[in-house]
Parts: sequence; C-alpha cells; structure tokens
Amino acid sequence: MKTRTVAMWVAAAAVVVSVAVAPVAAQSTSSTLGSVQLSKAVMADGKPLAAGSYTVRLSNDAVAPVVGTTVQGSHWVEFVKGGKVAGRELATVVAEGDVKAIAKMAPPKAGASSVQLLKGDDYLRVWIHHGGTHYLIHLAVAK
Repeated sequence: MKTRTVAMWVAAAAVVVSVAVAPVAAQSTSSTLGSVQLSKAVMADGKPLAAGSYTVRLSNDAVAPVVGTTVQGSHWVEFVKGGKVAGRELATVVAEGDVKAIAKMAPPKAGASSVQLLKGDDYLRVWIHHGGTHYLIHLAVAK
C-alpha cells in the first residue's frame, strides 16, 4: 500500500511541476522592439551603458508594482549588443491612443525609433513605436 501511495504522490507532483513550469516556458522568448544608436554613455538600471548601437527587446523580468501606478504602464527592456544583454531599464508603455495626451512632439512612425537628448543634457530618451505601442525609456547621461 505504501508503494502505491508514494507512486500517487510522485505522479501528482509531476503534474504540479509541469503546470507550474508551463507559463514560464511560454514567457521565455523576448520580443525585439527595434534598434537604436545611443550618442552618449548612459546609466541603465544604475549601471553604465556605453554609447553605441543596440537592439532593444522586451525582457521577461517582472515589474514590481509601485504605489499609485499600474504594472501594465511599465516594462523592463534589454539593450543587446553582440548577442549579449549589455543593460536594462524600465520603459514607460503608452498605448497608441494616449500618445497625443503626453507628447509635445510627433512620435516616431510605426516600426521606428528615436533617441533624443533632453533639455539640460542630463537624459537621453529612447522612444520606440512597435506594434501599436510606444515605449519611452529615459536614461541618465553618465557623468
């Protein structure tokens, strides 16, 4: 009887593990948003990121909720160079219909991006328009 009980527990544990792992496996692929050219060295997530060309992709890392904001309003993005993640930063996610309410200038066309040095030369804004969504990434210029 003990052998049968152990076998049932092992089978039940296997089902639980397969169900728990299934969502993780489905989230393991990253979506490329576009390519950008950073004109200056910046800080990304508190770490230095050199000037240069990068592929920007969505990360699978979860965003911790902050009081007064929604998790849907931000997403981690990765800056990839030579197939390796060189840095990451939080991007503000803005729906197509909401861009006019927050932007003083014309956004990039669909499938395009722009990098702008903001007033005071303290921040670079990376703006990517991908799949009907806008991703705004603000990076502090390295001193």
